[in-house]
Amino acid sequence: MPEIILVVEDEPALQETLAYNLKKEGYTVETAGDGRAALESARKFKPDLLVLDIMLPELDGFEVARILRREMTTPILMLTARDDEIDRVVGLEVGADDYLTKPFSMRELMARVKAQLRRARLLREEFDRESAETQSATREMQHETLVFDNLIVNLTRREVTLDGQPLQLKPQEYELLLFFAEHKGQMLSREFILERVWGWDYIGDSRTVDVHVRWLRQKIEADSAKPERIVTVRGGGYRFEG
Repeated sequence: MPEIILVVEDEPALQETLAYNLKKEGYTVETAGDGRAALESARKFKPDLLVLDIMLPELDGFEVARILRREMTTPILMLTARDDEIDRVVGLEVGADDYLTKPFSMRELMARVKAQLRRARLLREEFDRESAETQSATREMQHETLVFDNLIVNLTRREVTLDGQPLQLKPQEYELLLFFAEHKGQMLSREFILERVWGWDYIGDSRTVDVHVRWLRQKIEADSAKPERIVTVRGGGYRFEG
């Protein structure tokens, strides 16, 4: 998709020349002839670059740059007929990214336009990469912990906390809780739990599951006699509600 350049220039001949040459380079060009129109166009089109003359009717380029810089990060290339150092300083202070004094060659303008757009693309790519890395790190952190209200299972550290306090779980209690947590809301038979948590070659019966469930309830339930996290399914087994 072509990048959008907003040309703000009150001299019709120069505005037309700039627009023509920028379009030849493949850019989409919008134009404005005064400061207020520049603000409206910038807010409407969200350009990738603003080529902004300083001497404008209504609002000058300095004021336009100052207002837009509070609203968007679009790079601004300022144009002026004066070569005063104070203009360059003020332009940069109000948010301009580059400064070009009239008269200038079209080749130099194009070089500066391309440089600003390239810099903006690199900044966007860097921002997108950092955002993706942040989102990835957040997802990884979410995957490292299972949260059930005040009960948190930290998979990386193999730790469980209740109300922020660490629980002392035996290895098999931890494995049983983890298995329940990974199958939240599902009815799990004692035989299935025994096979998956203790292993198919475990020599024992389903009463082992009942004993460990009782121990686990004593540690994670508000009232182990009336369990709300690990509930018994009559004739079936257990279901973890979280």
